[in-house]
Amino acid sequence: MARFAYTVQDSKGETISGSLEANDENDAIGVLQGKGYFILSISSDKSARSSLAGKAASATSASVAETDLVFFAEQLATLLNGGVPLVRALSLLGEHSSSKGLQLAVGQVTKDVASGTALYKALEKHPKAFDSLWVSLVQAGEMGGQLPKSLKQIGAYLSAQSEMKAKVVTALAYPGILFFISMGVLTFFIVKIVPVFSDIFKQFGVQLPPLTKAIILISDVLVHHLAALVFVIVGLAFVWRAYTSTESGNVTKWKLIFGIPFFGQFIMNILVERLLTTMSALIESGVSILNTITVLEGVFTNNIIFQRFLRMVRNDVASGKSISGAFKKTGVLPPLVTEMMFMGEESGKLPEMLVTLSGFYREQIEQFTRRFTAIIEPIMVVGIGIVVGTIVLAVFLPIFKMSSLGAK
Repeated sequence: MARFAYTVQDSKGETISGSLEANDENDAIGVLQGKGYFILSISSDKSARSSLAGKAASATSASVAETDLVFFAEQLATLLNGGVPLVRALSLLGEHSSSKGLQLAVGQVTKDVASGTALYKALEKHPKAFDSLWVSLVQAGEMGGQLPKSLKQIGAYLSAQSEMKAKVVTALAYPGILFFISMGVLTFFIVKIVPVFSDIFKQFGVQLPPLTKAIILISDVLVHHLAALVFVIVGLAFVWRAYTSTESGNVTKWKLIFGIPFFGQFIMNILVERLLTTMSALIESGVSILNTITVLEGVFTNNIIFQRFLRMVRNDVASGKSISGAFKKTGVLPPLVTEMMFMGEESGKLPEMLVTLSGFYREQIEQFTRRFTAIIEPIMVVGIGIVVGTIVLAVFLPIFKMSSLGAK
């Protein structure tokens, strides 16, 4: 028989280290699992711990693509469900990852876990790869003895968010391409065609109508003052960026975005769906309400309006106010959301209600993308036709005038 050193977690989430004798490693794993332990690491006294460590990385590891994180979460959950010790599973996934950033981060996480650090604490050292959502869900899974389930939930959440982003990008890609092609054609017309007619009008000394003067002025600016125009646009962009980097500027930016006709509500729906999906995933995993709201603040770091109201919600909940009451007080979320939150609290089914709400908003987003894709092409065709027609009319009005004068 051989002696095996192990590090495990019991049902209360406490870490226990020790050693036992068994015929082989599989027998040792069976003994520990039979006692209800979750195995963090196991090795014979003769095995080198360094073989489990993988490649080292600094705490400031590179960011990782969402698809790589989805694969990592799902594969780690599968290995743990199959009885593979945590350290070995991490080592295996880290060594064979195609993502350099993930490989380096997991290598360091493997080292930390092998030395007895809890997995969520090890992940916390790599915020660029594993955000606060990862840390909170893994912590809840470790404390509740359901780490594989939490990892599956992380994978499902990331996959759903990635799929939603892909649908939105796909819906906006075609109209975006059509718009830029149309602008290219119009620019060519204004830069190359209009100046030719402008020279003709100058030679004949024709009195130009206001519309023609406006088109020729735009053409002149693009042809002769393009560098100055670009400089002004770049300067305004820098000023806007500097302004929106301030708190008041960020608030102004998001108020303008939410106020855009047709698109403002769509963007709000995307943010609400993300909030509800994240919140339901955290609560279902056993994360406390206060920690859930703290994680949500981290999810919306780029949106000062959502950060502000989540901070208010956290303070109200900490002082004893109900979740639905705290959200309703801010007035940011639609009444449907706060009313259904209230019903979820009253019935003790808040997570299920959040899942229902997130599904509703997901359907709203998908309906918008389908309708937008269907109607944007004819709208853009008509719009571009009107612009082209206006330019053509502006060019030919003086010609008609010259023709009428010649006829007299």
